[in-house]
Amino acid sequence: MVNKRVPEWLNSSMWSSPATTTPSPPKSQSQSQYQSQSQYPSHEDRTGNHTSKSPSVSSSDSYVNETRISPPSPSVIRTKSPSKSGPDGSIPRTEVRDPLGSSGSTDDEISPREDASRQSQLLQELSRKTINMGELQKLASLGIPDGAGIRSTVWKLLLAYLPRDKGLWSSELAKKRSQYKNFKEDLLKNPTEITRKLEESTSSQNGENKGLLSRSEIPEGEHPLSLGKTSVWNQFFQDTEIIEQIDRDVKRTHPDMHFFSGDSASAKANQEALKNILIIYAKLNPGIRYVQGMNEILAPLFYVFKNDPNEDFVVNAEADTFFCFVELLSGCRDNFCKQLDNSVVGIRSTISKLSQLLKHHDEELWRHLEHTTKVNPQFYAFRWITLLLTQEFNFADILHIWDTLLSDPEGPQETLLRVCCAMLILVRRRLLAGDFTANLKLLQSYPSTNISHLLYVANKLRSHSTS
Repeated sequence: MVNKRVPEWLNSSMWSSPATTTPSPPKSQSQSQYQSQSQYPSHEDRTGNHTSKSPSVSSSDSYVNETRISPPSPSVIRTKSPSKSGPDGSIPRTEVRDPLGSSGSTDDEISPREDASRQSQLLQELSRKTINMGELQKLASLGIPDGAGIRSTVWKLLLAYLPRDKGLWSSELAKKRSQYKNFKEDLLKNPTEITRKLEESTSSQNGENKGLLSRSEIPEGEHPLSLGKTSVWNQFFQDTEIIEQIDRDVKRTHPDMHFFSGDSASAKANQEALKNILIIYAKLNPGIRYVQGMNEILAPLFYVFKNDPNEDFVVNAEADTFFCFVELLSGCRDNFCKQLDNSVVGIRSTISKLSQLLKHHDEELWRHLEHTTKVNPQFYAFRWITLLLTQEFNFADILHIWDTLLSDPEGPQETLLRVCCAMLILVRRRLLAGDFTANLKLLQSYPSTNISHLLYVANKLRSHSTS
């Protein structure tokens, strides 16, 4: 059998990763503590434990003599926390070179003039009374310039949280934010509060102020010792384990960024907002509830919305993030549902699609990975797909990638698979030269790369999908 010939543009040296080793910067104390404490204890962990993202990965040759490791199962694949923010918690500027340009330039960034031009185009589109979603998606897919709150507004539009008609924005936002306020009041109550309100209601109806209800007056469903399925106390005790897991995961979300981590009042408030969103989501979605890793998908949304220069958006960032998070997960929630793992919509089916995509575009690499070195795609792609690449790159690059993922009119899934396939192609030379151990290490700790180049290759795969 003759392997499909690899297109010349895939073999270009511009896509290969540097083979030189770049020394990793010393780890901060928070990063070291995070790594030592980050092993998720539960078998429900579908994405594994976190490790810090190093700036670069050594040549695969350095792994040849290391001990061979056993293939991990999907439930123990580790996740990584990027560690490339500045000491003040700020993130470096995203590379914004046009990833779909035809020049093939290897320049890391576009000129300030081009950057300003793209910002101007997006602002012009956002100024229309009725947003042209096709044009907005096209512009956003190239990368959204930082600043001016553009990304915050564009993401809300791409996730259908804001309607196309700007005249409806005010009323829709008011309605959604009021709805979220009600969710918090109804779903975050301690059962003691429910009992207290019942006492007040009963006393008011009787025209009395008796204080505590007598034991005989407490409804069965509100008694702390009740085992009934409708008992608020029984439900409270069942929820406690999930709430504790959410609390642990939120505390280790991007520990290198002061926005998410630390003892400052703002960091604690941000953690509390993340917890509220995840708890409410879990209670409103009993079929899935909370799955470890959801906090990583939530973080970029909340960060972007909380850093909007519009004070109204900042104050309501928690509510806005909740609805956008729900919309984003609606397109990939099946990946988190263990019962669907082996179904046509489950994570194994999605990983199989990635495998077939690689086979279609680069059969030589596909055969080397899956047959010669036997690196099953679930060993690395499980985390890539379920966490939308949030653990593979630094925070600024995640935002750039998400600009493209969220801009797909049909949802992020197909674009995500093309980006994952492009990630393999970018390091194909090292993979073809590597054995099981070297390749698994490389793919579980993906090297730094030019994100614009990565998105360029992913877009090329779209245009060559039928060739």
